[in-house]
Amino acid sequence: MKIFISAGEPSGDLHAANLIHALRERVPDAEFTGYGGPKMTEAGAKLKYPLVNLAVMWFLSVFQNIVTFVRLIVLADRCFRDERPDAVVLVDYPGLNWWIARRAKARGIPVFYFVPPQLWAWAGWRVKKVREFVDLVLCSLPFEPAWYAERGVKHAVHVGHPYFDELQDRDLDETFTTAQEAHGRPLLAILPGSRTLELKRNLPILVRAAAKLAAKRPDVRFAVACLHEKHRVLAEEIVAETLQGCSGLPSPDLEIYAARTPELIRVADVAWSVSGSVSLELMMEALPTVILYKVRPIDLVIARPFIKAKYITLVNLLADAELMPEYLTSQDVSDELVRHAERWLSDPEAMARATSALAALRYTAARPGATSRAADRILAWLRDPAEAVAPYRGPHASSRPISLESADVDDAKA
Repeated sequence: MKIFISAGEPSGDLHAANLIHALRERVPDAEFTGYGGPKMTEAGAKLKYPLVNLAVMWFLSVFQNIVTFVRLIVLADRCFRDERPDAVVLVDYPGLNWWIARRAKARGIPVFYFVPPQLWAWAGWRVKKVREFVDLVLCSLPFEPAWYAERGVKHAVHVGHPYFDELQDRDLDETFTTAQEAHGRPLLAILPGSRTLELKRNLPILVRAAAKLAAKRPDVRFAVACLHEKHRVLAEEIVAETLQGCSGLPSPDLEIYAARTPELIRVADVAWSVSGSVSLELMMEALPTVILYKVRPIDLVIARPFIKAKYITLVNLLADAELMPEYLTSQDVSDELVRHAERWLSDPEAMARATSALAALRYTAARPGATSRAADRILAWLRDPAEAVAPYRGPHASSRPISLESADVDDAKA
């Protein structure tokens, strides 16, 4: 069996790698190729292009890379013609993946979308492409199958969000967490995003907010969680430059770390984070968080008419309430970030309300086993499409939510 997988972001690369492992458990001699990143390579896929290195967002960035995208579409089409994979699996990353789906369907190859883009939130008209080019949508969120069905997509099933699988299997560095806890002072985790452009746009606001909060609460420590070492170096430059412009404000007690996001989320008291799937991890730890997503004014003007969802944050969408205050903005909202963090840190009742709401949502929404269910559905479709859309009866059919050591609200962030 040959399977082509296309993932274009670090999170998608991880989800794709885990799916490869799940599929190989079921089909040991399966071969994997496609577009992705280092996680897919580690899982045994033979990459035709490191698409994760080209992770882009917003309209102008796409146009700037149009020649590369066209080349990748042609390369994928040649693969479909010459190597004839049994299936094509797309992981998030709309735009390029629509074209890959189009070429796969033209070659008569089944197409599966794992972690589909949030069309219900924006660009809802693109559901036509799902109807035309995708055989089976493997939905991450429980309301998505009904949304697709109402718009004529015949085959969409809820498998759950693979992020919960990764959280369940994750090991933390206890030496690091113990050292952080030994400080005995409140810790605010800053999560500036996994993309370089996100880091450049959001971190200056987050650093200004840190300086402003330090003026009011000098006891608070700050820790910036970067994806990797290159981002850590870039973050150091951004922090230094931003603090130079914060005249009249104290320099916050701030450290910058690479590849320590899970540990910092575990030990933090509150957080400021860029919007993304990391919000699910923040929910799992019942960590009161403000969500920021800074864009250019022109991008916001272009995007606003297409945004249909009430919220931009997965946690808020799952709760249908703003459990995490969120700001999709082109403005400096550092004062708002400070206001929320100061309230949680200074008011135990406000902190308890925030953690309790997140813990309650965690209990109802965190369902592990998405990757295994997705693998079962894909293989079932290749045997018999009717079997793939039947009620799930696999080993991970239970809807019981994930269980953490911090399951009790009082223990989560006491």
